[in-house]
Amino acid sequence: MGHRYIKAGKPQHKGKVEKPHLADKKEFCQLLSHTTDVDLNKKIEQWEDFYNFNRPHGACRGKSPYETLIYHIKK
Repeated sequence: MGHRYIKAGKPQHKGKVEKPHLADKKEFCQLLSHTTDVDLNKKIEQWEDFYNFNRPHGACRGKSPYETLIYHIKK
């Protein structure tokens, strides 16, 4: 994943960054009860899998990011 700076004076770009952070905070971080870093890393992997392949997203019209990607590739 590449790193890009948000243009100054363009707050609408910030939402693209903040939305996944909000989901992580509300849906993932509050569910944690980790005991070791290994356990935490495993849970992060599971969350990323769920978030990208199974979790419905409003911006994707209720589909997962993966389903949306596949749809656009097939067009």
